[in-house]
Amino acid sequence: MTDRELVAAFENCTLTEFHHRDHVRVAWCYLREAPLLVALERFTTSLKRFAAAAGKPGLYHETITWAYLFVIHDRMREGEDWPTFAQRNPDLLGWKPSILDTYYHRETLASARARDSFVFPDRR
Repeated sequence: MTDRELVAAFENCTLTEFHHRDHVRVAWCYLREAPLLVALERFTTSLKRFAAAAGKPGLYHETITWAYLFVIHDRMREGEDWPTFAQRNPDLLGWKPSILDTYYHRETLASARARDSFVFPDRR
């Protein structure tokens, strides 16, 4: 599936499977097309809609979503395609363990506050 097809299927809520790697790729696609804050708004809105369409609106987690977009944005290189980005950043593609374990305590990410609003990293 091309980047454009993946984003369209995500936004239309027609994907039958949407794994962690797919989340990262869609976020990367949004960040290639728009400035960080625009991509962040577009991705979070689309992800909430996708979760609701799948009957799982409670799965959305704001801190995890925002943190991944910030890290992806930080690691992007001009003109780089998805396969190259993915090969260069395998630590972003694993879910358990997650790259966020480096930045957050488990208790922080498990909190209702972190689920509902962005919380800054609490590990140094």
